[in-house]
Amino acid sequence: MVAAAKVHSVRTTAYDSTMASSKAETVEEYLGELPDDRREAIVEVRETILANLPDKVVETMNWGMISYEIPLEVYPDTYNKKPLTYAALASQKNHMAVYLHSIYCDDGTAEWFVERYKETGKKLDMGKSCVRFKKLEQLPIDVIGEAIAKVTVDQYLDFYETSRA
Repeated sequence: MVAAAKVHSVRTTAYDSTMASSKAETVEEYLGELPDDRREAIVEVRETILANLPDKVVETMNWGMISYEIPLEVYPDTYNKKPLTYAALASQKNHMAVYLHSIYCDDGTAEWFVERYKETGKKLDMGKSCVRFKKLEQLPIDVIGEAIAKVTVDQYLDFYETSRA
């Protein structure tokens, strides 16, 4: 079940069924917009993310998707004055995606993730930070959980500050 301390909702952008954006103000509303098969997959990935989320990272609705962010109260010195996105989860037009910003920040962590994913025998469809999947069975959910838990907030903030220097 979702830990109340890790859930926070904010306003989002307009919804269009061909894009990830949603007008949903809460995660529950977002999930309610999804077809049953996608809702089931997104819920399972969400539960894995929440179970492995580092302290100080909160779940929100932002950027038209479920977002896992470091709140401004924790780290206010961002380049755009918005919370830092640690990870995100979305249902896109042609796929679902987990956005792992936390592994994208560090080459060693990204390499670990790719190797760990390939060890499962599942095909990796990945952009810079997004892992795309059409069915839950295509996603090694345990590896997603490991990736979420792997980078602490302090490490992530170090990566961020180094990138901004």
